[in-house]
Amino acid sequence: MNKENIAKAVKEAREKTKERKFKQTFDLAVAFKDMDMKNPASKFKEDVVLPHGRGKDARVGAIAEGQLAETAKKAGIKTILGKDDLGNLAKNRRKAKTLVKEIDVFISQPDLMAEVGKTLGPILGPRNKMPKPIPPNVPDLKPVLDRFSKVITIRVKNDPIIHCMVGTENLDDSQITDNAEAALKAIENKLPKGASQIRSIHIKTTMGPSARVEP
Repeated sequence: MNKENIAKAVKEAREKTKERKFKQTFDLAVAFKDMDMKNPASKFKEDVVLPHGRGKDARVGAIAEGQLAETAKKAGIKTILGKDDLGNLAKNRRKAKTLVKEIDVFISQPDLMAEVGKTLGPILGPRNKMPKPIPPNVPDLKPVLDRFSKVITIRVKNDPIIHCMVGTENLDDSQITDNAEAALKAIENKLPKGASQIRSIHIKTTMGPSARVEP
């Protein structure tokens, strides 16, 4: 993928967007061709470390009790759910959806993962937000939280397309370009036939029009 073409699209996307009262994200959209979505080999999921980070801290929620709950609290995590909380959310789907929407990443102690699957799984799964298991005796969650602020997840599930963020508008164009390039390289590496399976690439801000990355 030509980096200059990525940079041109980033610049165009920024120039076309209007100023908003919130910090917009830069989003990458990649459409594929020659992919049989009935074939499991066409589906993939991969975490990608962005060289300049996401541009904002990830909103993290913890599903934990006891020691891990205390560690999460000390790390500044505000949303901490125990087993009873999961049961209550399972009875109130609207409240559960609202909560899940407000959180970017969930962590959970391993022995609660089965309970998460039974209660919030139908909501978390389709949104690619199933919790990442964390040992209950981890002494410090700061390294985990720092990594979340740099990582995005690329995923092909039912449709031959990927949407993912590659930063926020407080990052400069070169940083957004580097992040988008990292995501595209990871996508190419997951495709059986590499870049030849990419139909189109676009970059846009949250509320702005898209700019095409020329091949």
